[in-house]
Amino acid sequence: MEEKKKKVVNTTITRNTADFSNQTENIYETVAVLTKRANQIAAEEKRELHNRIDDFKSSNDTIDEMYENREQIEIVRRYELQPKPTLEATEEYLEGQTYYRNPAKESKTDKAIDEEIKNMEA
Repeated sequence: MEEKKKKVVNTTITRNTADFSNQTENIYETVAVLTKRANQIAAEEKRELHNRIDDFKSSNDTIDEMYENREQIEIVRRYELQPKPTLEATEEYLEGQTYYRNPAKESKTDKAIDEEIKNMEA
């Protein structure tokens, strides 16, 4: 697994709520965007962790050997020390790295363009 360079602070920071509603113009929509992105990050990290731990599995391990594997423990500790997905999602959003869209807010021309693209792909 490649090590990600994360600049996310792993502590609580007081934030201005106006910063969150600048892009979406609605704090509740921003919370929904952050929630979905945090869930994506968490799922990705979980998948990576399971892939790394699966490398250590073998069919003939005894229970004692499974609990004493130091490499596995170090991998899990590294994941535990990573910033929480909500902090990562928040930082991405505030830095403008999060792409989102709200179909309810899209204009009719945007919907027509999307439909043309879908028809071309089919």
